[in-house]
Amino acid sequence: MTSWLLGTSILLIHLLGIVSAIMALMSSRTSQGAVAWIISLLTFPYVALPAYWFFGRPRFYGYVSARGQRDTVLRRVLVRYRANIESFVAPSNNADIQAVEQLAMMPLTHGNHATLLIDGPATFESLFDGIDRAEQYVLIQFFIVRSDALGQRLKQHLQRAAQRGVRVYFLYDEVGSRKLNEGYLTDLTNDGVSVSAFRSSRGLKHRFQLNFRNHRKVTVIDGKEGWVGGFNIGVEYLGEDPRHGAWRDTHLKLEGPSVLGLQEAFWEDWHWATDEVISLNWMAETSASTNHHVVIVPSGPADRQDTASLLVQQVIHSAKQRLWVTSPYFVPDQGVQDALRLAAMRGVDVRVMIPERPDHLLVFLSAFSFLPDMLRAGVKIYRYLPGFLHQKVILIDNDAATVGTVNLDNRSFRLNFEITAFIPSQAFAASVETMLENDFAQCRRVSIDEINQRSLWLKVVSRAAYLMAPVQ
Repeated sequence: MTSWLLGTSILLIHLLGIVSAIMALMSSRTSQGAVAWIISLLTFPYVALPAYWFFGRPRFYGYVSARGQRDTVLRRVLVRYRANIESFVAPSNNADIQAVEQLAMMPLTHGNHATLLIDGPATFESLFDGIDRAEQYVLIQFFIVRSDALGQRLKQHLQRAAQRGVRVYFLYDEVGSRKLNEGYLTDLTNDGVSVSAFRSSRGLKHRFQLNFRNHRKVTVIDGKEGWVGGFNIGVEYLGEDPRHGAWRDTHLKLEGPSVLGLQEAFWEDWHWATDEVISLNWMAETSASTNHHVVIVPSGPADRQDTASLLVQQVIHSAKQRLWVTSPYFVPDQGVQDALRLAAMRGVDVRVMIPERPDHLLVFLSAFSFLPDMLRAGVKIYRYLPGFLHQKVILIDNDAATVGTVNLDNRSFRLNFEITAFIPSQAFAASVETMLENDFAQCRRVSIDEINQRSLWLKVVSRAAYLMAPVQ
């Protein structure tokens, strides 16, 4: 009887492995991901089955269904909001901008002011000052929040805002902020702050969605000012962690109607996390400063298409003279790799800035497997030397730039909720150019000889790490 049960269990596991392999074949977003899952499920089903069911889901179906409910329950709010910004919509005959608008499902708006915030002190001074100015509400979300010295400063600013009658909504990712202690959250709650984790695995119905993350970093004050970019909350982002050393990052402050795009993204996330419909200011206001055009591009695993990857491919294809890219994690999918190589081949100055010091070993090793093809095509690869590079910025010719949360890897393209500000403004592009020129001056350029001289074991390990990239 025991042997019969054992044999039946083994047969059932292998049958489930075959069924799951078929599901992976039909639903995986990349051929690499499909191959990796199929081989694992057919060869090692005892290990691969639970891994696939918890980490292999290609889309965040729970968020999709919640979005459908939101469209039913909250449609009138969104219709009023979109009507309010009609006078700020900037019609464009530029096909490249129109493509970004379609990806974003949000319009290009004028009347905005975008301010670059370079590194931690400037970013957190601006952010905390904004919280202190809040009169109606503060919307704030980060992927990582720590209860260290910087986290305590944030908590104090949020508590003071709540104590003076401002509504404060605090959203954090349950995985990215897994080390955040309960005392920190209790202190906020006791002072009237509304606190929630973004639970990708919320409830039994959505228990097989552990691999999705909310990687957005968004703050909105009264619907008038907004912040977005690469920073999380922790002392390492101020360069005060010996493990990482100096920290190079970029954030963005927005004023004007584009802030409502950031607000809408937070609003959706909060609704998923809590089922609450929060009342917000949806009346757009123009900035009194420089007139920048802006499109806010939210992206994530609930989208019908790979919005983040397509956005990156679109800006690469639109570049005619220059494309400068910075990313801490550089393992782009095949479409982005091909687009970068083709841009270099047609004479575009393609530069990619990545860290010298590894943060995630598998991601760091993966890059070695495809860098030779990049270099041979004319893509210039630079490694940032002074410390850890974490900014996510793209400069397109002299005409446009993006600042946001998207890394050039499969996780950002397909598994994370992300958000990007696309700014087709020559004045803003000039400020990004100045910033990046200073960064490139502190880099070393990677040569093809350096890559080719790798040892055999490093080549093998790098290739194996790259094959795992779609399922990381």
